[in-house]
Amino acid sequence: MHKLQSLIDNNIKWAEGITKEDPDFFKRLSEAQSPEYLWIGCSDSRVPANEIVGLLPGEIFVHRNIANLVVHTDFNCMSVIEFSVKVLKVKHIIVCGHYGCGGVKASIDNTSHGLIDNWLYSIRNIYHRNKHRMDALQSEEERHNVLCELNVMQQVKNVAHSHVVQDAWAKGQDLTVHGWIYSLKDGLVNDLAIDIHSPEDLADEYRVLATMEDN
Repeated sequence: MHKLQSLIDNNIKWAEGITKEDPDFFKRLSEAQSPEYLWIGCSDSRVPANEIVGLLPGEIFVHRNIANLVVHTDFNCMSVIEFSVKVLKVKHIIVCGHYGCGGVKASIDNTSHGLIDNWLYSIRNIYHRNKHRMDALQSEEERHNVLCELNVMQQVKNVAHSHVVQDAWAKGQDLTVHGWIYSLKDGLVNDLAIDIHSPEDLADEYRVLATMEDN
C-alpha cells in the first residue's frame, strides 16, 4: 500500500461527510471564495486555523509561517495581505500566536539554529526591548509566554503599518487588525485586546507608509 494511502482514504471520507451534510457545498466552494477573515498564524502543526475557530473551508484566508511573523520584506506575507485586502476585501486580519511557540523560544536560547536565526532576529529584539519586564518574571515559562504575547502585539502593529493596510484605511475600507494567542493546553484563544481600526489607533511612529521591517 502507498505510504500516503491513509491520507487519501481520510480525504475521501471527509469529502463524503461534507457532501452528505451539504450536497451543494463543493459546488459553491468551487465558484468563488469570499472570506471575511485573514488569519496570520504559526506553521506549528498543532494550531490549525479553521478548526480552532470552527470555520469551514472558504470562510478564512490563511497565511502561516514560523512564529507568525509579519516582515515587510517578506513578499510572500505582503502578497497574501494585499490579495486578502484588495481582492477578497476581508474585514478582519487576525494575527494569532500560541503559547509554547518553538520559534519564539529559539529566538532567545543563545543557540545557533542555522538559517532560521535570521528569520527570528526580530523576536530577539522584542525581548531585549522589554528585558526589564522579562527579568522581573519568576519562571522561564512565564518569560516565554509573555514574549509570545509581545510578539503577537508587534506583528499586529507591523500589519497595520503596511502600505496595503494604510492605503485601505485611506480609502475608507472597513478593516480591523486583531491580536490573539492560542493555548495548546486547553485549546482556547486569548484575545490580547489589541484591535487597530485606523491609523489613529497607532502610535505616531507607525503612522507612516513603510517598505521595510520595523524591528
